This record gives sequence, C-alpha cells and structure tokens, in this order.
Amino acid sequence: MNPESTSNNSSSAGPATPNNSRKERGAIAAQACESCRQRKQRCSEERPKCATCQRMNLECKYREPQPTKKDKTLVEILERLKNLEGNLRNLDGKVDSLSSRGTLPLSIYGPLHTNPPPVALDASRSSAWPAGNIHLQTPASPRDVQYVSATHKMLSWPFIQQILENKNPNTDLPRLEKDGAAMLLGLQGRPATLPRSMYDPVNLSSEGTTIPLQVASGSQVEGMQASGLSMTWETMQRLSKSYFDTFNLIYPIMDRQLFQTEVLPAIASHGFDESSSSTLACLVFALGEVAMSAVQGAPITSYKGRPSGIRGGTLERPPGLLFFNEARKRMGFNLTECSLENVQMFALAAIYHGTCCHHLEFWRLTTSASLACQALLTSNPEELTTHRGDLVRRAFWHCSIMETCLNMELNIPRTGLDKLETLVGLPDFSGSFSEEDYLGNQASHFQEHFASQIVLRRLSVEFHTTLTNAFGPTHLPVEPPISSAAIMMKQMAAQLDQWRGLLPVYLRWEEDNPGTFSSPPEELYDDQSMYPPPVPDLRSNFMFTADLDSSPVSYPYAVDIQAASLRTRYYYVKYLVYRPFIFKALHHPEQVTQDDAEGVAECLKAVLKWPITMSPTCFHKRLIPCLFFWTQNLLGILLILHLTQQVPILIRIRTSLMGAKFDQDANETVMLCIEWIRDLKDTDPTALWCWEILKGIYPLGDDT
Repeated sequence: MNPESTSNNSSSAGPATPNNSRKERGAIAAQACESCRQRKQRCSEERPKCATCQRMNLECKYREPQPTKKDKTLVEILERLKNLEGNLRNLDGKVDSLSSRGTLPLSIYGPLHTNPPPVALDASRSSAWPAGNIHLQTPASPRDVQYVSATHKMLSWPFIQQILENKNPNTDLPRLEKDGAAMLLGLQGRPATLPRSMYDPVNLSSEGTTIPLQVASGSQVEGMQASGLSMTWETMQRLSKSYFDTFNLIYPIMDRQLFQTEVLPAIASHGFDESSSSTLACLVFALGEVAMSAVQGAPITSYKGRPSGIRGGTLERPPGLLFFNEARKRMGFNLTECSLENVQMFALAAIYHGTCCHHLEFWRLTTSASLACQALLTSNPEELTTHRGDLVRRAFWHCSIMETCLNMELNIPRTGLDKLETLVGLPDFSGSFSEEDYLGNQASHFQEHFASQIVLRRLSVEFHTTLTNAFGPTHLPVEPPISSAAIMMKQMAAQLDQWRGLLPVYLRWEEDNPGTFSSPPEELYDDQSMYPPPVPDLRSNFMFTADLDSSPVSYPYAVDIQAASLRTRYYYVKYLVYRPFIFKALHHPEQVTQDDAEGVAECLKAVLKWPITMSPTCFHKRLIPCLFFWTQNLLGILLILHLTQQVPILIRIRTSLMGAKFDQDANETVMLCIEWIRDLKDTDPTALWCWEILKGIYPLGDDT
C-alpha cells in the first residue's frame, strides 16, 4: 500500500503524458476472437465484434475458454453448492414432513407447562446433568427453547434480562425488545450524516461550498485545490489501484479493466461530469483513500500504547470524504437508472458509510442497491447474456450477502431479491480481467473466497429459515420426540463441516485452530519479487494471533480480511445453530440431556477466538465488512462466556466437556472481544451501547 509502489505498479492504460513516454504492456486479453488469434494480434474483446473485425469486416467468433486449474477449482466450488443445496432441500423436506405429522417440535424438548414436571429421560443422561439450585425471579419462557438470530433478541431471554437488570439497572431492556433494530441502527452520538464539506461548517457561508472537479491542460486533472489535493493522472492511478487491490477483492463488483482503460482516460481527457461513470470514479477514489488510510493512516485513538484499528482521518472527517461528497453531488442525476452502474453506485456508497460506522446510511443504501438490482433484472434480464452478465451476477450476490447480514442480525425484512436467484445463477468470473486481477487472485484467491461466501450464505439462509419456522418465538409449541431437534441441528452442523472440508486446500483451515494458515505461508504468493512473504516467524504457521501488542503483519491484497471474514462467518453460523441449547440450559436445566450438554459444548467451541477479532485484521477495521454486525455478536459471546462461570449447569458442562485448553482460549476470547468493543466505542455509537452493558458484568479497568 506504499504510495510510491502503488504508483509504479499501476496500469498505464490511460493516455500518455509528457512524463510517461514509455509504453508498458497492457492488460491481458481474457479471450481473443478466432480472427485475432490466427493473426496473432491483440484483440479488443468487444462483443459481438471486436475492433479489428469491425474495421476489416470479418466474421468475429469467440471460442469457449478452457478453464485453468484455478478456474476448475472455482467451477468445483459452484458444483458443490448445488450438491449442498440438494442436501438442504432433503433436510428441509424432512422437517416439513415431520411437522405435518405432528412429530417434529416447534418446541424442541417436549410438552410445556407453567411449572415443568420431571421428564422421563434415559437415567444415565438425566442423572448426569442435575438442575442444581437455579431459580428465576421471572416466569419460565413459554417454550423449552427458542431460536433467534439477532443478538438484541437474545438479550430478551428471561434469564439474560434478569442478569442485565441486576448488573446494570440502567439498561433500557423494554425499549430494546420493542425497537431493537431501530435503536441499534439509529444510535448516533454525532451528526446523523457525514459532513458535506471538508471545511468547518461554522466558517462557511451558504455560497462557495462546492469545489468543482475540473480538468487542466496537459497531464494534470485539477480540482479541490483549496484542500491541498490536486488530481494528477498518477493520483487517480494510485487511488484506483488501492481500491481494486483491496475493496474490489472483498466485494468484486467492479471491472478493473474497464475502469482503467475507459473510465479513467475519459476523465483525464474531459473531466468529471454528472454521468454515472464520474460518480463511480469519485466513489472508487474515496474508497481507495480509505484503503490506504486503513493500513498506513494514523490511528484515531490509542489505549495503553496500543493503536486503534480505526485509522485515517478523524471521527468527523473520515478519509475519502472529499471524493465521497463529489459522488454524493452527482448521485441524484443517476438515481433512477436501471443499469449495472446504478447498482454499483449504491453498493459502493453503502460500503463507504460502513467504513465510517454510519450504520443507518449503510442499511438504506444497501437496500437501495438491492432494489436497483431488482429493477435492472426485471426491466432488462437480457443483461445477463451480455459480456457484462457475470459482473451483474457478482453485484447480485454481493447485495444478497449484505441483505442476509441485515436480516439475520437486525430482523430487517429482505427486499425480495432472493426470489431472482434462479434467474441469475452463479458467477464464474468469466468476464474480462486484467493482469493485476490475475496477480491478485494468485495471491488472495478472491474469486474462490467470493464463491465460498455465496455457498455459506445459502447455507446460513436455509438454516435460519428452518430453525425460525421450527423454533422461532412466534410459533406455537407442539409436542415432539425429544431427539428430533438434536438430530436436525447435528445434520446442519454436518453440512457446515462438509462445506469447510470441501473448500480448496488454500482456503481450508483446522477446525480447532482458526488462526492457522491455510497453506504453507511461503506458497501464498506466487510472485515473491513483488509481494514477498510476511516478515514474522513463519514457523509458527499462524496467520492470526491473539497477541495484540506485537506489531501486526501486513498482507497484500487484503488477504487477512478475506480469510478472517470467511472463517468467522463459518463459526458464526455454527454458533447460531447450537445457541438454542444455551437457551434450554439457562431456562430449563432440569430437562438437559447428554445431547443437550454436547450441544452447549459445541456452541461454546464455536465462539472461541474469531479470526476477525485477532491481529492483524482487527487493526484494519475500516476494511472489515459490516462492523456493527460483529460488534453486537461479540457482546452476545461475552455474555455467554460470563454465564459459563456463574450458572451451575454451564459450569459443569465447561469443566467436564470442554477440555483443558478451553479456559485459556475462553480467556483470550474475552480479551479480544472486550478490546474490539473498547476500540470502537469512541467511534461507533453501537459499540458504546455495548460497552455500557459490559460495565456491570466485566472488570474493564480504568477505561470507563
């Protein structure tokens, strides 16, 4: 991310300048037509006819590309998705069948009574987990177990409410239960929107607040001079490369080759206008500046000498704001276009708001991106058959993944975009690509990461739907066999394990060691002359570490963000699948069986040392998708781990089933989660709200 190195490595696809006389090699052609292939000349790859065939009036035909080894791996991942979906449909069919016959619980563990009588269970199991002296001051829940995905819904469990009321009487639990999503999205301890100017508002009059982007003669694109920034060709190259080497690998929704060969040269020649291309360019530049600041920028705060993971800019003036405001001024002109650019525009604006911890705006713009995607596919489904069809698919699945996060964590209804999944199909990255993207994929495997995220998203949606229909708090209880729920949840966990086991070897990791490298670290980078392996001692074989005081490793191409996001989402889904067993242990300990206890143990294993909370990822928080999503879940994990040292039945499960290493891992997990929330509490109002809850539960030192 060094400015000099990024500038030198930038593509030179733009116009030649007085200082740029050497002609460098252009982007690699993804697929030349037959005529250009026979002539052994470069093909422009235009469809239906390339430039050469148009000029010479030749027939232009493209052969089907032969997949490379990595392409074959991507195809295999997508094929595995189809197999897993078939297994899920079979599982869901069994659930529907059992439910229709009255043999599957909508309440898992038997008939419900106001005061549950002793249940006749296997003697060895019932005696193994006696209830202990646990008494709630509030009545028991109207069902033996509940499934909820949102953390604020978990805080409404009677046992959790009692703990919070005793430890922190100021917690507004009634409001949280009623308006949880609105409360968490709307917590704003600062102005509700980002400032519209880089200048202090008190010094601005109503006129003169607009700083136009203009083009000067020669090689310099001038504008925003009052802020000390001039837009040269090198600056545009550096910012765009920064974006495409980070954010576009995490969210691969933009075409680097098109941007570098068409958008940038047009801006350099004619300046910025009100078109969607100029709007997208401003957003790319804004996120490019965020990407550089997230790694190289000065930390906003520090705690006992440890720098914050929020770097660059200030709380009020985040990095990239100048470019983002230029994009905001132009977005209205493109508001109702039914185009791919319209989807990209909303998606990138949402991502930028997410990097600034403005969650309400992130939600609204994410929803706008989904609606724009629906409008595009409804009004022009033929777009999927064009040369940009795969890019449309990638944008579609990006919107679907973001929607799923909001739906599962905040119970925000989905827009209906998921109904188009069959129409859209799966992306395979078959469109045009540049040499930089090839290098980026060699180093980070971002294509396989994105495909694997799609698979995991589909699994989580199916699990969530099945568990909500069967055990959601709004469903009436039905008397079932006790074993049905445990069997179903074990089947879901087996599907998750299958997903992890079928990952390519360079994405896979050890189940009990989420911080390890997938492959030998020296093999992660094929081009070691440009991107050498990390500096730290590679013999440890750990990509992530709980040691937050050592200097964090710097990985190119946001490798740590991609790996940490994929792994943490896996553990998050497993945590949700097993969390209903925690509910039962807290509210109906006298009915806990050996299967239940093992379910509690699996839930506890799933919350340990999430890679996203570890170094180096936690020091690059502006790059992490959906910050508030993780913050709230870490609060839930801290509450559960606290209860494992307070509630007799959880204490017994912890000591008898978790193994000798659990205490150390649990202590490190508590430390990581607390440090995550501590780091964000001065920047993110949602984290501050979580911090206030934790004050009465954990000793937080002198930082109150």
